[in-house]
Amino acid sequence: MEDSWATSLDLHLDLPGGTGVRAALIRSLRDAVREGRLAPGTRLPSSRSLAVDLGIARNTVADAYGELVAEGWLTARQGSGTRVARRVVPPEPAPPRTPQTPARPVYDLTPGSPDVASFPRSAWLSASRRALTSAPNEAFGYGKPQGRAELRRVLADYLARARGVRAAPERIVVCAGFTQGLAVLSRVLRQAGERAVAVESYGLDIHWNAMRRAGLDTVPLPVDGHGADVAELDRLGVGTALLTPAHQFPTGVSLDPDRRAAVVDWASRTGGLVLEDDYDGEFRYDRQPVGALQGLDPERVVYLGTASKSLAPGLRIAWMVVPDHLMDAVLALKGTGEWQSGVLDQLTLAEFIDSGAYDRHLRGMRLRYRRRRDQVVAALAERAPGVRVTGIAAGLHAVLELPPGTELSVVQGAAWQGLALHGLARFRHPDAGAVRRDALVFAYGTPPDHAFSGAIEALCRVLP
Repeated sequence: MEDSWATSLDLHLDLPGGTGVRAALIRSLRDAVREGRLAPGTRLPSSRSLAVDLGIARNTVADAYGELVAEGWLTARQGSGTRVARRVVPPEPAPPRTPQTPARPVYDLTPGSPDVASFPRSAWLSASRRALTSAPNEAFGYGKPQGRAELRRVLADYLARARGVRAAPERIVVCAGFTQGLAVLSRVLRQAGERAVAVESYGLDIHWNAMRRAGLDTVPLPVDGHGADVAELDRLGVGTALLTPAHQFPTGVSLDPDRRAAVVDWASRTGGLVLEDDYDGEFRYDRQPVGALQGLDPERVVYLGTASKSLAPGLRIAWMVVPDHLMDAVLALKGTGEWQSGVLDQLTLAEFIDSGAYDRHLRGMRLRYRRRRDQVVAALAERAPGVRVTGIAAGLHAVLELPPGTELSVVQGAAWQGLALHGLARFRHPDAGAVRRDALVFAYGTPPDHAFSGAIEALCRVLP
């Protein structure tokens, strides 16, 4: 081979000695093909010729050719020599580096869900069979926006005896979850000219966002040890307030009796409206649950309840008890789209409640959650006496008061222990005042039974 071939391809460069010669030759030939200096179909010199030209061993060239053939850069056929491949497929680029995602937590202690492992599968299946057997054919049509009459009938009876709600079946609207009901009400209020809604300064951003999407501003009401400071409603100048009177989320207090009376008086005096979120009203452990605020003034309070905490969020069943003056607008809006829960689940829940299975399930879960809360209190008293459990003995979560300035470090330390855990700051309204409490929102209702002791042990390791 003439010297000009190697020179034109920059293969005349000094190659390293020893074991690096073959790698350097492979790299030089690969670059020549990639950059177009060796066109597809070009015949390469024999291994003997190139070895002489470069002053290296023939076996080194033969090995380099063989590897490039295996990689698809070259082809070799008997009688036609070694050539650049006609359709060179460059090697796959290295996959892009993706940011490391945190490992799945060992214990999920974030609020919002009950112990779904305790869902009453057998009792629910039995109720479903009975409901399916007795369901009329028309039940499997498109249905009405208000929900199945069978479920509204048993809900009216249950809510009256268990929560003190004053409702006829005709006043109940079944929804696919609490947030859907809140979204419907927010749009109805906006259509009626409402501009803003008062919300508690601690709460869920998913609810605030649902109202904002409907065009409503959310204005925070201060929350203290007596619940929301409803005396501020007149100063705020709003016509609607969203409250959690039975068990404020997430601070865990109940609305003081004087404030309950005051907010109902405000609504009656101003023509205002209270949206009552009764998300876990069935779970009170130290006394009988406080009755729903709606029972004091059914025309000025919209009651919202859900099966998400009592049974499971996956059912997507909630309900509203709507005042007469809002019912037409709510049903008109709800009838404009796919706003309905599944018919079979509605019929099954109706049968589940009517048969007494719902009350039995709630009694069992109250006992289970009360034991868990007591276990948390006892463990903290022994191992972290500087951390105090606040709020009433109710619901599926407890608030653990921390020393000032420690919330962030404890939440970060919990992550290292495999705990998914939220600090109280996570639930503070962005427009609330600067007063800060350092605390954890510990969801003792979420872990299954077999994991609960381990979750407490991991928590105690990170507490100050």
